[in-house]
Amino acid sequence: MATPAAATVHLADYTPAPYRIPRTELCFRLGSHGTMVASRLELEPNPVAASGPLLLWGLDLELLELKLDGEPLPAEAFVLKPDHLLLPQPPRRPFVLETLVRIHPETNSTLEGLYVSGGLFTSQCEAEGFRRITFHPDRPDLLSRFRVRIEADLETCPVLLCNGNCIETGGLPPEPGAAAVTPPTRHYAIWDDPFPKPSYLFALVAGRLEEVRDRFTTASGREVALRIHVEPGDAPYTAHAMASLKRAMAWDEQRYGLEYDLDEYNIVAVRHFNMGAMENKKSQYLQLQACSRRC
Repeated sequence: MATPAAATVHLADYTPAPYRIPRTELCFRLGSHGTMVASRLELEPNPVAASGPLLLWGLDLELLELKLDGEPLPAEAFVLKPDHLLLPQPPRRPFVLETLVRIHPETNSTLEGLYVSGGLFTSQCEAEGFRRITFHPDRPDLLSRFRVRIEADLETCPVLLCNGNCIETGGLPPEPGAAAVTPPTRHYAIWDDPFPKPSYLFALVAGRLEEVRDRFTTASGREVALRIHVEPGDAPYTAHAMASLKRAMAWDEQRYGLEYDLDEYNIVAVRHFNMGAMENKKSQYLQLQACSRRC
């Protein structure tokens, strides 16, 4: 079987992926000297595609664990290369593939995937940056529902953000063998995105940020929490942005009958994001944006 290699991709060569991913679960353990990413992919054969191998792209990933339906995969069942992981003969039935990898956002200078700049964890996955976070098909025609758990140091990363709705937060117990600490020094947040999205729209931000809050009442009377997250000292410059957001949401309802469909709307406006802006949903529920001092 030919080894996948970087090459120009032509629309005429498109074929549907042999497997779909209805559900993706991720767990990030953010650290100053490496980050652990556990991935759980629920896969199923694509009824409109021919059978074939399962190709998962991955760059600068240290593979620590690989399991299929809870059982470790033997070395002869997969091929690991510097830029991808290949299962030549995956099951032609629904199955779960789990991986555990170590990445290094603190030394990632590609400005793709997950990287640290100015002490802030920031993600940039468009167009093919998600493969620097975990092994994944990383193609825009595969949509999946994501649930993401983020664990981090409470002092350096008090704010933990991802796509969707935050459904749970809390402190973490000390590591096994470590002395008990009160209050906890690490914490977690779980984010659930109820709408399928491609991997390039995945977004994660963690660090020290100020939060400006407001609310928007939709046409049906539902309350949506609005939050703009900025670097310390920039909160006084967000009034126009918040007012513009509320007018835009009302305009969507009046002009197109589109009501915002999540419980919260988060915008991150920081200097340490390498793109001008990144819209992570048609309704931009975690929008990353570079800004000047008076954003």
